[in-house]
Amino acid sequence: MAQPTRFSPRDRKVKILATIGPASREPEMIRRLLKAGVDAFRVNMSHGEHAGHAETIARIREAEKEFGRPVAILADLQGPKLRVGSFEGGKAFIRHGAHFTFDRDPAPGDDTRVCLPHPELFGVLHKGQRLLIDDGKLRLVVIRAEPDRVLCSAEVGGFIMDRKGVNIPDAVVPVPALTDKDRRDLDFALEHGADWIALSFVQRPEDVAEARKIIGARAALMAKIEKPAAISRLAEIIELADGIMVARGDLGVELNAFEVPPLQKRIVSMTRTSGKPVVVATQMLESMISSPAPTRAEVSDVANAVYDGADAVMLSAETAAGQWPVEAVTIMDRIAGEVERDSGYRRQVSYTDILPDRTTADALAHACASIAETVTVAGIVVFTGSGSTARRVARERPAVPMLVLAPALKTARRLVLLWGAHAVHTRDIGSFEEMIAKGKRMALRHGFGQAGSKLIALAGVPFGTPGSTNLLHVVTLSGDELERLGH
Repeated sequence: MAQPTRFSPRDRKVKILATIGPASREPEMIRRLLKAGVDAFRVNMSHGEHAGHAETIARIREAEKEFGRPVAILADLQGPKLRVGSFEGGKAFIRHGAHFTFDRDPAPGDDTRVCLPHPELFGVLHKGQRLLIDDGKLRLVVIRAEPDRVLCSAEVGGFIMDRKGVNIPDAVVPVPALTDKDRRDLDFALEHGADWIALSFVQRPEDVAEARKIIGARAALMAKIEKPAAISRLAEIIELADGIMVARGDLGVELNAFEVPPLQKRIVSMTRTSGKPVVVATQMLESMISSPAPTRAEVSDVANAVYDGADAVMLSAETAAGQWPVEAVTIMDRIAGEVERDSGYRRQVSYTDILPDRTTADALAHACASIAETVTVAGIVVFTGSGSTARRVARERPAVPMLVLAPALKTARRLVLLWGAHAVHTRDIGSFEEMIAKGKRMALRHGFGQAGSKLIALAGVPFGTPGSTNLLHVVTLSGDELERLGH
């Protein structure tokens, strides 16, 4: 059996999450995307059937074995999507300024009315609230709300077609975070070993708690922030989730476009402070769905997310259905690399003032970053069982890469989305001497340092006890050791 290919750490610390779809699910394309720079794959449960997703996941795992490094899989649940009913002839036209009614009559709609097949909405809509149709292309304002009908005025009219989506930005919509379809998809994703579950249309902490109760410890939970209602309770949502995604698609529909950039920075900053990974997503290189080159504005958008210190940036249709999936990943990789080589990057990425919690583990993680700024070190070697030590170190955004050694494969895979972490699945250690020897050996194997290089080792004693980080050690790789270790 051929030995897996060993890759040195990525030249960048930010990670690339790519959506897999018809344009990228073939085994050879998966391998090409990994070579181009993909760290993790998103499986969009809104599209496709379980049989196809199972085949895709199996292909990713085969590529993971071939590459010899953990690859994270994120299953993205569809969430409660609100839609209008159907029309005679499949569409209608709403004139600017005209009145239009949403009701509970299932009969096909016309230019004056249509069914809104969500009875729970009629109790929360009030005068002055907005209804945005088809990703905001049509904008209506409520004039009068009754138990069975809602009369609106069209601020922005146009053609409206069957089953188009509805966004209601001015209300907390009383729908469950997990639909029946989501529950089926969640069971499937957990059964097939998804590492992360992305929860869509989160509005309140209770949504996250509901999903957490089902998921347990079987996967990490990422809350997608795409509803204005979630912003007012953002701190509580971050506390309950394992990670956060800034899902700018629906967020940009329900808010004014100019409100999204400062919100993105706020969400990234708050999540970073918590020590949990944060992903910036949606339309990052949108033009590359059909073009081999991005726009200058898109390049700046990706660069700004990297400067803000996001843990990962995500490609959606660019890799799922686009004509240039490998090129999109290559461009994103180059943008991130160029930003991280910028002399001002360290100052920019450290704009968030993060004070360590009053714990030994946080103090040592903070010390790792300080030592790396003071002494020339090749990297930080972190031994972790649960991943908490690695998250503490990554929160500090140290100047050097981090080699994370995890005895549990599921932990190594989840940490793939963590900023600056090169996660490796390896056997656990049992003593201080073994820690030092293994740390040096694994550092050499994965391209961290050479003769004379210093490494920072961080672990907890007794070994194998989660949350016991209490040991920091600086070691130097000598020529004799390299020879003894076979290098």
